[in-house]
Amino acid sequence: MEPMVITAIAAVVALVIGVVIGKIIFSKNTQHLIKEAEVKAQGIIAAGETKSNAYFEKRKLEAKENFLKKKSEHEKQVNQRSQKLKDAENRVKQKEGDLNKKNQEAGRIKKEYDQKKTNLDKQLQVVSKKQKDLEEQHQQHVSALEQISNLKADDAKTQLIELMKSEARTDGMAHVQEIMEEAKLTANKEAKKIVIQTIQRTAAEQVIENSITVFNLESDAQKGQIIGREGRNIRAIEAATGVDLVIDDTPEAIVLSSFDPLRREIARLSLQRLTQDGRIHPARIEEVVNKTKKQINEQVMEIGNRTVIDLGIHGLHKELVRMVGRMRFRSSYGQNLLMHSRETANLCGIMAAELGLNPKLAKRAGLLHDIGKVPEEETELSHALLGAKLAEKYGEHAAVVNAIGAHHDEMEMKYVISPIIQACDAMSGARPGARREIMQSFLQRVQDLENLALEYKGVEKAYAVQAGRELRVIVEADKVSDAESDTLSFDIADKIQNEMQYPGQIRVTVIREKRAVNVAK
Repeated sequence: MEPMVITAIAAVVALVIGVVIGKIIFSKNTQHLIKEAEVKAQGIIAAGETKSNAYFEKRKLEAKENFLKKKSEHEKQVNQRSQKLKDAENRVKQKEGDLNKKNQEAGRIKKEYDQKKTNLDKQLQVVSKKQKDLEEQHQQHVSALEQISNLKADDAKTQLIELMKSEARTDGMAHVQEIMEEAKLTANKEAKKIVIQTIQRTAAEQVIENSITVFNLESDAQKGQIIGREGRNIRAIEAATGVDLVIDDTPEAIVLSSFDPLRREIARLSLQRLTQDGRIHPARIEEVVNKTKKQINEQVMEIGNRTVIDLGIHGLHKELVRMVGRMRFRSSYGQNLLMHSRETANLCGIMAAELGLNPKLAKRAGLLHDIGKVPEEETELSHALLGAKLAEKYGEHAAVVNAIGAHHDEMEMKYVISPIIQACDAMSGARPGARREIMQSFLQRVQDLENLALEYKGVEKAYAVQAGRELRVIVEADKVSDAESDTLSFDIADKIQNEMQYPGQIRVTVIREKRAVNVAK
């Protein structure tokens, strides 16, 4: 039992000792933790104090900045107000100075006025005195003259008036003579002008016969379609064909006016197609006009072929045949060129047969003698020389070439048929009623008008309309600007006035149109 008791006592003692030692150790650990907690607390407090100090300093700085900012703004406002006050004060001072200057100027002007008034009063007194002196001297002179001339003043005045009347009558007669001479010169000029205008009016019927075509309509409602909205259709037709359309109160009719019969025919056929189709607008008009031009070219070839077949002429170059066809739409002194050429050819064949010469060669030369009047392009050569050049170019016989070039004595006649062609041409033209000189000069004038406009750069087309009283010039939009169009119109009008002779007035209208065309595929 004793060992167990001892062991238990020992265990109890050990337990008590362990408990005591544990308490001691726990107490030490607790003190250590308390110290660490105190250290941490002090660190936290120090950090808090540091942050609070920093926050306080930050807020303090912000307060200072706000204060300085407010102070700066206040000072700025004060300075601005001060500046405004200074400016107002300066303006007031300036106005005061201006008023003072004006007052001084007014005072100075018043002094000058008073001084001038005083001087004028003195001068008036002097003038009055001098006037009295002059009147006294005048009376003395009159008395002296009366004593010298033994005439009273009234008698001398009467004689002087009579003398002046005589001199005035002589001078007046001289002036009247000069005025009469000037009036005669002016009257001659005016008389010539009146005669020219009268001739032009007298020739109007002949011009109308050869320069218009009447196009008949099914109804007057078609006139509105041809005119189009705001006139765009009629402008497109005139621009494409070069023909002037006259739409008036004439029932179911439109007048096509142009000196060129070929253009009138193209316009007539185009209008016929458009009115039958019913679709009339600028794009359709251009399409139809182009097709009509191709049709006319085919018709020209057909007319030329039919003419050479009728006359029994063979082997003629196709270009010469085409020129013969174009004669159908040309006139010479009011005489249709193709009819004149056919008549000349028949006369040449008859005369050559009577003289025992080659009638076919003579007939060939007679038909071609005026082909120089229907060229594609204008040249400076006369129609006889140009025709001879064309005939030689397209392989005609030398006798034909010489006959064409010599029928107006511009080449030497080297073949026997040459004088035959000249004589037959004169016979056809000299026939009573065959030709009209006035009509030919009119056509030449309007052709010269168009050629004059085409000489300018950027001009695409030129049409003489209104019987030559208006020249419409169509320019290329990418080469001529709006401002240049005005200048071009003025230059052409000035050149016409300086270089051409014409009755009345000619209006020059320059048309510039810009088009943008694309194709959707």
